[in-house]
Amino acid sequence: MALWRGSACAGLLALAVGCVFLLEPELPGSALRSLWSSLRLGPAPVPPGPLSPEGRLAAAWDALIVQPARRWRRVAVGVNACVDVVLSGVKLLQALGLSPGTGRDHAILHSRSDLEETFIHFMGKGAAAERFFSDKEAFHDIAQVASEFPGAQHYVGGNAALIGQKFAANSDLKVLLCGPIGPKLHELLDDNVFVPPESLQEADEFHLILEYQAGEEWGPFKAPHANRFIFSHDLSNGAMNMLEVFVSSLEEFQPDLVVLSGLHMMEGQSKELQRKRLLEVVTSISDIPTGIPVHLELASMTNRELMSSIVHQQVFPAVTSLGLNEQELLFLSQSASGPHASLSSWNGVPDVGMVSDILFWILKEHGRSKSRASDLTRIHFHTLVYHILATVDGHWANQLAAVAAGARVAGTQACATETIDTSRVSLRAPQEFMTSHSEAGSRIVFNPNKPVVEWHREGISFHFTPVLVCKDPVRTVGLGDAISAEGLFYSEVHPDY
Repeated sequence: MALWRGSACAGLLALAVGCVFLLEPELPGSALRSLWSSLRLGPAPVPPGPLSPEGRLAAAWDALIVQPARRWRRVAVGVNACVDVVLSGVKLLQALGLSPGTGRDHAILHSRSDLEETFIHFMGKGAAAERFFSDKEAFHDIAQVASEFPGAQHYVGGNAALIGQKFAANSDLKVLLCGPIGPKLHELLDDNVFVPPESLQEADEFHLILEYQAGEEWGPFKAPHANRFIFSHDLSNGAMNMLEVFVSSLEEFQPDLVVLSGLHMMEGQSKELQRKRLLEVVTSISDIPTGIPVHLELASMTNRELMSSIVHQQVFPAVTSLGLNEQELLFLSQSASGPHASLSSWNGVPDVGMVSDILFWILKEHGRSKSRASDLTRIHFHTLVYHILATVDGHWANQLAAVAAGARVAGTQACATETIDTSRVSLRAPQEFMTSHSEAGSRIVFNPNKPVVEWHREGISFHFTPVLVCKDPVRTVGLGDAISAEGLFYSEVHPDY
């Protein structure tokens, strides 16, 4: 009887607390939680009220992100790999005795002065960039200071290694990685990553990653966004030395997806070597059995002739999928006389309609069609505040999940959280936008409850979703590679491809 009375009293008190919630919604939540916990009735109910736009968007993503019907089993990734030394850019340059001068971009860095000017140029824009440092001895000296700098961290680096590492987080996937892999990098790699013996070398290639935070200042310059500047003197990756090892490993490994990156590393090579290597890349891709999709991950470039060659010398038609960011997209259009090529740079957030026009042009000019024997049918575009997945109709499935998964991982990886923490991210994507500026596009008004927006244009489908941007990012390096890997993981290619 006493037990029954105790249960009845608890039930009545619980009912009373429920009434308080309804009748006094303005009562401080802490008081209500204290009352509830004193009854020892378990976790307090959440007071009624609308979720934030970030919370609604994250919840809608979770409902959309479903596994594809046909999943990858074996993924081969190559061919650029290195050790990233990550540290504060401003602090390193100060340690090198440099002071902020006039920001100026240099296509190739020849000196510490070039490094300082180019870093300032991109820090002032809050934009990511990557450059080759031509002086071996000067780079070695800078790298030694950076490696020994207090707080410097060593990570897996290089697009291929980072993408392979991200895929390896899925224990049911087998991952092959080919690249110049030294002892430090081999130690850092996931146990689930298989490295052919021919890929191992005695010394590591080091890349220096100079990070800066949003609002960080150096002299008169202030970073509008958190980002990073990368530079290296990397000859192994620059010559794509592991390309042949990579292709020869595919026959035994038998992948159902191939990911290629590292073409941008050739910028430090002569024009003759660039042309020769690109032809060998196309030949190597052609040796991959029909039906195995090949994804090409692009990266920051400054050599328009090299980019134009990548577009026109049959590289684009030879690959199935592309991954790139806003700088690479505009540079590609400028190099190959595409839409909006007269635009010198993006003014803040890249215009969705302009991005859509360039993606459409790439797939129309270089993608698969009835009149063109091209394999290119997919582009995953990512920028800080939104992503777009553009696909030629009839070749890919699960695009809603793929673009949402890519955007979600940008928020979790930047904040170093397992799931989206809505208190640490913000929705900064445009709330209204046009889907095109080259033709009469549609005006879209974004709704966080429906986070993936879809539109179509002449046999090409576009899937847009915002990114929940981390307010205080822990690490910006490798976000693009994680985004591309996650988007590919959730993508499904049709079996008749």
